[in-house]
Amino acid sequence: MRIEDGPKLDFSDVLIRPKRSTLGSRAEVDLHRTFRSLHTGSEWTGFPLIAANMDTTGTFAMAKALLPFGAMVALHKHYPVDKLIAFFRGNDANNTFYSLGTTDADREKLSAVKQQAEITKICLDVANGYTEKFLETVKRTRDENATATIMAGNVVTGDMTEALVLAGADIVKVGIGPGSVCTTRALTGVGYPQLSAVVECADAAHGLKGQVCSDGGCAVPGDVSKAYGAGADFVMLGGMLAGHDECEGEVVREERDGQQVPVAMVFYGMSSQTAMEKYSGGVADYRAAEGKTVTIPYRGPVEATMQEIMGGVRSMMTYIGATRLKEVAKRTTFVRVGAQLNTVFSD
Repeated sequence: MRIEDGPKLDFSDVLIRPKRSTLGSRAEVDLHRTFRSLHTGSEWTGFPLIAANMDTTGTFAMAKALLPFGAMVALHKHYPVDKLIAFFRGNDANNTFYSLGTTDADREKLSAVKQQAEITKICLDVANGYTEKFLETVKRTRDENATATIMAGNVVTGDMTEALVLAGADIVKVGIGPGSVCTTRALTGVGYPQLSAVVECADAAHGLKGQVCSDGGCAVPGDVSKAYGAGADFVMLGGMLAGHDECEGEVVREERDGQQVPVAMVFYGMSSQTAMEKYSGGVADYRAAEGKTVTIPYRGPVEATMQEIMGGVRSMMTYIGATRLKEVAKRTTFVRVGAQLNTVFSD
C-alpha cells in the first residue's frame, strides 16, 4: 500500500484569483485556438469544446448546431454505417470525431465507413485507459490512420498520458469518474480529482507536444474556465449539453393547453444499465453498471447554453487579463477554498 500525501483537487475546491487587466470589454477576447496535431502536422482552429460521445449528446444534430460556434462533437459509436457515411460526406462533419472502442467490430465498422467517406478525427474511448490492450489499439489505430487526429482515453496520470502520446495519440482524454452520471468512483473506489488530473496530465502531454481534453466534472460554465486554467487544451461536456433539442433519447412530455409539450429528457451514462440493456442486451454477469440514469429538465435549443458557456469563459478572461484563450493557463492562479486538513492514514 502507498499513500500520496499531496493535495489533489476538484473544480469545486478552487477559485481563479482576479488580476489587473487592460481589457475593457468581453468583446476584446478571442475564444478560438489553433492546434497542430503532433503526429499528422494538421491544424485545427476553433473554440476547443467537445460534446461527449454519449448517445444522447454525441449526435448529428449536435454537430450541426455547434459548428457555427467553432466547437466540436465526438459522435457516439452506435450509429449504423450508412448514416455515418452520409454524415461524413457532408459539410457538417468538419468539427466531428468518429468514435470507437477496442473491439474487432469497432475496427471493421470504421474501415467500412472509411471506404466511402473521409475520417479526419478519431476518438478512441474506453473507461479504463490503463490496459495494455488499449495501448496496443492506439498504436494500431495510428498505423492504420496516418493522417487522422486521434484522441484517446481515459486516463488521469502523467505516466499514461505520455504513453498514449508516444503510442500515437494527439489528444489524451483525461477523467475517471467525474461525470454527472458516472458511478465509477462510488462503485470501484477508483478515480482522481479532476482539476489535479488535468494539471498533471497537461504537463506530461505538453512536454511531448501533445494535448489533453478534460472529460467530465464540469457542472457550470465556471468549471469550464477552471479546466482551461488548469491547462486543458479541450474540454468535453456531457451533462451540461444534455436535455436540448439536438439531443437524442427519451423525451418526457406533459399536456398543456391541449398540447403535449416536452418538459424533461432521460440522460444516462454509457456504462449504465440503461445503455447496456439498449446496446448489449443487459449487464454481463462478470461486471456491474458504472453509470446511472437520471431525468433532467428540457432546455430547448443548445444555442442559449453555448452562449452562456462562452460568455462565462470570456468574462473569466477579462478578470485575469487574458486576451487569447491560449494565455489562460499562464495567467491563472488558483485559490483553494474551504478548510483543508492534511491527514494521512496508513495501516
